[in-house]
Parts: sequence; C-alpha cells; structure tokens
Amino acid sequence: MTNKTLTRMDLSEAVFREVGLSRNDSAQLVESVLQHMSDALVRGEQVKISSFGTFSVRDKSARVGRNPKTGDEVPIEPRRVLTFRPSHLMKERVAAGNKR
Repeated sequence: MTNKTLTRMDLSEAVFREVGLSRNDSAQLVESVLQHMSDALVRGEQVKISSFGTFSVRDKSARVGRNPKTGDEVPIEPRRVLTFRPSHLMKERVAAGNKR
C-alpha cells in the first residue's frame, strides 16, 4: 500500500488531462465542485455521488465519556459530525484492490 495522498492539485491535473480545460479552468472547476459539496453539507443536506458514496452530517447528542488513562468521567458536548458511506460498487472496488 502506498502513502500517496490525492490532493486538489492532483484532481485539477486529472481534469486538465482528461477534459482538456486549461490548468486554471481545471483548478477553478475542482474548487467549485468542492465548494458546492461543502455548502450543501453545512446546510445539513446529503451529498450523494453515484457509484462513489454518500456524505452526510449527523448530530451527536451530549454524553459522558471516560478518560482511558485515568478513568475519570468527562462530559462530551453535542456536536455535528461528517460521515461518509461508500457505495457497494466502491466497497467492491476497494476490496478487489486488496487482493493484488
């Protein structure tokens, strides 16, 4: 397994090579898509990308946690968390990649 991280620049470069837009237009396109996704999630909407997965925001209620080192109880504040659920196709594709 590699330690490579896919970055915005990598996505922009892929759009540049595949679609043929200029590098600047490709970067703006990637930024625009990511901004639309972020805005929708902030509004509490789901972002579903077919054959990839679904991003959604979950509200977690307050609860009492425990410090694993000391055992002391610690209150955990309510918060919103981002979740991702991969599609079945994505799960299968990733699992197939592990068999190499």
